[in-house]
Amino acid sequence: MITLDRIDHFVLTVRNLTATCDFYQRVLGMRVETFADGRIALYFGLQKINLHQAGHELEPKAQAPVPRSADFCLITVDPLEQMIAHLRACDVAIEEGPVSRTGAQGVINSIYLRDPDGNLVEIAVYLEHE
Repeated sequence: MITLDRIDHFVLTVRNLTATCDFYQRVLGMRVETFADGRIALYFGLQKINLHQAGHELEPKAQAPVPRSADFCLITVDPLEQMIAHLRACDVAIEEGPVSRTGAQGVINSIYLRDPDGNLVEIAVYLEHE
């Protein structure tokens, strides 16, 4: 039997690297860094999101990489009300929430928004942190 521990990174295929970096840095507080031959990644916590420019993806890649196809959840330790106020100040629409969902380790309260490509980004807090 093998044991996987966590997600290290995943890749988003995006239409506009600059717009994506601005959104994730300005709105979600991620750190933008360039690495290995000019590749770009968004860092937060112990994870990162690698970015591929649509039409110029690196190998190996997903079988059919396209912008607008991602749907993922990010956990915050900040109160969800603080995140909502921040998103409003950044003129980012909340598509749904707050709503109760089931996360990997229990019940979470979530809000949903879209990034510049239309990917669905869920931001959640575990109930014990609220």
